[in-house]
Amino acid sequence: MEQLLRVQNFCVSRDGFGAGEHQSLARPFGDADPGELFAWAGATASWPNRTDPGGSRGLDDYFTRDFAHHIGAEIMGRNKFGPQRGPWADDWRGWWGEEPPFHTPVFVLTHHTRPSFTLSDTTFHFVDADPATVLDRAREAAQGKDVRLGGGATTVREFLDADLVDTLHVAVAPVEFGSGTRLWESPDELLDRFHLDVVPSPSGVTHHLFWRR
Repeated sequence: MEQLLRVQNFCVSRDGFGAGEHQSLARPFGDADPGELFAWAGATASWPNRTDPGGSRGLDDYFTRDFAHHIGAEIMGRNKFGPQRGPWADDWRGWWGEEPPFHTPVFVLTHHTRPSFTLSDTTFHFVDADPATVLDRAREAAQGKDVRLGGGATTVREFLDADLVDTLHVAVAPVEFGSGTRLWESPDELLDRFHLDVVPSPSGVTHHLFWRR
């Protein structure tokens, strides 16, 4: 069975931004409010950080529940892993504490490599290579399962431009950021290579589902 490179539950504003400007340790999404992007997922019954019973069912819950299905590795950009720029200045180990939510090998794209390390059941590898080479490494580590391309927007565009992405699910939130890290000007930019279904949700987000032509 073919190993797919999948973008899942990637959230952008109505004007196409996946994060705002001025990322910092205290603000992983910069000036943007992540609550405005992820509220739809956080309200579902399957949200992994839910501490109280209940939560919504239906379409949003399906996508939240499907996030880890048949995923054997993740690829992310350095700015999803942390706010630093340039050489690593400290022993920063990611935003997620001692139990990251990935539960697979993670390949972090960076021009400043560092030794791999493991937290719980997630091993982070720091790779300075082109997208195709990184994807080959991730597929090997995934042991027959698919690879998730976790973002941010710049990394997703890099793999799209290399024509390596097989499917995308992008949740468009009803908010505008005006500036930041942009995934697209319009989803129509991808229609030369992908089919697209657009499915509105009662939560207010609009799910965009792309698959290769």
